[in-house]
Amino acid sequence: MPDQTDRTDIKIDGRIVGPIGTNCYLLASKSRREGLIIDPGFEPERITAMVMKNGVKAKAILITHAHFDHISKARETADALGVPILAPEADKDLMTDCHSNLSALMGYGSVTLVPDRFLTDGEVLTLAGLTIRCLSTPGHTPGGMCYYVPAAGAVFSGDTLFSESVGRTDFPGGSMSAIVHSVRDVLMKLPDDTTVYPGHGALTTIGHERENNPYL
Repeated sequence: MPDQTDRTDIKIDGRIVGPIGTNCYLLASKSRREGLIIDPGFEPERITAMVMKNGVKAKAILITHAHFDHISKARETADALGVPILAPEADKDLMTDCHSNLSALMGYGSVTLVPDRFLTDGEVLTLAGLTIRCLSTPGHTPGGMCYYVPAAGAVFSGDTLFSESVGRTDFPGGSMSAIVHSVRDVLMKLPDDTTVYPGHGALTTIGHERENNPYL
C-alpha cells in the first residue's frame, strides 16, 4: 500500500552534535505531532530540546550504523524520551565491541549499545504515521542501513553516502567494493529528487550524486 502522507505535513529538523560533527535528525509528522530521532550520537540534552521545540512526541530512535559517534548517547536519549532504539542487525557485533565501533581506538572510552529491536534489509516500518523503508547498505560498516521515507522524498544515509563522496572504508569491517555497490545499486535506484540527509556534512540529492559523485 503506498504511503499517502502529505509531504507538506512532514518536517525534518537537525542538530550537529559531538566532537566529530555528527548529524542528528528529527523526522516528524506535524499533524500527528509525532516524530523519530535518527543517530543521537552525543548531546542528549540538545536532542531532547529539539524534540520539545518542535512540539512532537518521539516514538523511536533509528540508528544507521554502530560507530560510536552515532550511538554514544542513544540509550541516554531513549531513556529521556521513553522510546525504543531500533538498529541494523548486521552491525550487532560492532555495537558491543568498543574497538570495532572505534570508541576505544579514538579515546572515547568503552561505548556499547544493546538496541531494543534489530532491523533487517527490506523491512518496512510504520512509525509516527510515516512509512520508513530499511535499506541495507554495507561498506562503511558491515551493517550500515539507510532509511528511505518516500512521503518525505528523503533518505537518511548515515555514513554511506555524502555530498560527492562516500563513507570511509578503512575501519574494521569496511569494504570499498561493498560501499560502491550499496551506493550504485541501492541508493541510486531512488528518485533523483530524493534529498539525502547524511551522517556528516551537507545535504545533497540522489540526482546530484548520480551526476557528480566520483565513486560512481
